[in-house]
Amino acid sequence: MGFMKEFKEFALKGNVMDMAVGVIIGGAFGGIVGALTDDFINPLINSIGGAQIGGSFVLPWSKLADSTDPEVLATISIKYGHFVTQIINFLILALVLFIIIKGMNKLTTLGKKKEEEAPAAPPEPSDEVKLLTEIKDILKEKN
Repeated sequence: MGFMKEFKEFALKGNVMDMAVGVIIGGAFGGIVGALTDDFINPLINSIGGAQIGGSFVLPWSKLADSTDPEVLATISIKYGHFVTQIINFLILALVLFIIIKGMNKLTTLGKKKEEEAPAAPPEPSDEVKLLTEIKDILKEKN
């Protein structure tokens, strides 16, 4: 039973739950970036440069290269277009994360600057200091 209790404490810690939420959101965001790349960026690249981002080529030295079966050709093809698409996805995702982190850092530094700009109120003098100040004021009045 000790193992189950430890596992429960570990699984319900805030860090693990935050990480799980981050992974789920990251997966959904990856889907958005994939759709952006596949549906917008790749067609733009294809229309501008005529490049085939979805391209592949069959390895000519394979004995199966003469086959007309698409499934057989797919097993001996290098799909460079998919690789390029994944690189584009990665670069977009990295750029967006960089912008988000940069914005968050800017917000945290603004918050710290506001805290630093507001001067802290001087601490209230102790009872002894108050008493000594009163005595000093009384002596000044008598002289």
